[in-house]
Amino acid sequence: MTYLMIALGGALGAISRFALGKWISNLWGHTFPLATFSINILGSFLMGVVFILISEKMAIPETYRPLLMVGFLGAFTTFSTFSLEIVSLINQQAWLTAISYLLLSCLLGVLALAAGMFIARLM
Repeated sequence: MTYLMIALGGALGAISRFALGKWISNLWGHTFPLATFSINILGSFLMGVVFILISEKMAIPETYRPLLMVGFLGAFTTFSTFSLEIVSLINQQAWLTAISYLLLSCLLGVLALAAGMFIARLM
């Protein structure tokens, strides 16, 4: 059952990532990898919220943790794409963009996760 929950969450997370990524790219262009950046920050925030909701706030059955955290958010966030984009930027010698993207993503991802946890605790 756990594997089925992960698969279902993963399918929904991947579809959500693809749709949101296309929408952001169409809206803002491709100079900075804003789609992957935004999705990673949003995913970090949601991971913080979901973690607190499941572990502290709601009586959600443990079987939903793999669905939401491993499946949906694991497929929704795009760390492998993030890594490829950084290497591609370095190969293009876009050093400032690569370093900015790396540092901002890591810093804001951690801050977004902590903010999600903080906000979820207020609920």
